[in-house]
Amino acid sequence: MQLIFWYNLATLFPRVSLGIPFGPEWVSWKINDLITPLTAAIAGLALNEAAYMAEIIRGGLLSVDHGQVETAQAFGMSRSRALRRIIIPQAMLAIVPPTGNQLISMIKATSLVSVIAMGDLLYSVQAIYNSTFAVIPMLMVAVMWYLFITSLLNIGQSAIERYYSRGERLPASEIRRLPPAKTNVSGKEEPQ
Repeated sequence: MQLIFWYNLATLFPRVSLGIPFGPEWVSWKINDLITPLTAAIAGLALNEAAYMAEIIRGGLLSVDHGQVETAQAFGMSRSRALRRIIIPQAMLAIVPPTGNQLISMIKATSLVSVIAMGDLLYSVQAIYNSTFAVIPMLMVAVMWYLFITSLLNIGQSAIERYYSRGERLPASEIRRLPPAKTNVSGKEEPQ
């Protein structure tokens, strides 16, 4: 539905313009000039995936134990460094698998852009089998291409998952040695 909506946006808004409301227009464009089939395909697929990706990233960041954040703050790390060095590497364990699945799902969803006359793999296959009448063989070619592309993406996803599952190894030069904690007479640690 989003693809068809974006492709036919000109029926609602034939022109878009910049200017002062109820005053002079400085620049004006036809929506059909701005929203081509490619632009409609990008907008429709991107907006559809953005909601899922935001939830995946939010869930991945929430999967990191809050104690990790507190520990990073206790060591004096800035928020950005703690995020970059501690939180994101751990969150990636929860982010990468569903992100890979969403990417593969989006690649398969690109076949939907043939509805708005966008030239993709399925549209090209349809154009060929409409002239050769070899419907099933051409659809099998499309299936093989989709299988090849998703297999490559699956291999890449597996490599990224392996990278983040092994943990980030810090070089010895970056490991900071902290002085031992001092204890007072009661045996409790004193803050430094």
